[in-house]
Amino acid sequence: MKDLFIIILTGVSGVGKTTVGKLLAERLGWSFIDADDFHPQGNLDKMSRGIPLDDDDRQPWLERLRSEVIEGALGGERTVLACSALKASYRKILGIGQPGIAAVFLESDAATVAARLAARSGHYMKADMLASQWQALQPPSPTEALCVSATQPASVIVDRILSGLRF
Repeated sequence: MKDLFIIILTGVSGVGKTTVGKLLAERLGWSFIDADDFHPQGNLDKMSRGIPLDDDDRQPWLERLRSEVIEGALGGERTVLACSALKASYRKILGIGQPGIAAVFLESDAATVAARLAARSGHYMKADMLASQWQALQPPSPTEALCVSATQPASVIVDRILSGLRF
């Protein structure tokens, strides 16, 4: 799509946003950005202690993503952004649905995601915090985001995204 400047991969922690996002960006020749890299230290500390973030914690993080990543991409830098964007209000802040911005919702079942998180090391999001993600999740409608199963291999997911977004 010529008029697309940013693709935002959304979903709960552990669905593969980073893995898929890096591969998608590589295939497109675009930049890749992980929203987790934009969390303030206080948010990281809180999550490392097993305390889920609330809307007040996420608001400045989302606004920073909007100003530094989204608006930069809309200026011409084509970007794939991995960002949970669990709630409709978060997706609104990020501008999902506005011209130049597409969202892809990576969907999976709780058991698959829990197994992935349990096997992951060195990440602040632990498997025991997953319940808070599912609780906060407001899945996007099919008109808001391309919905793709995250249970397939990353290369298959990327193929489905490219086809679904008509690349």
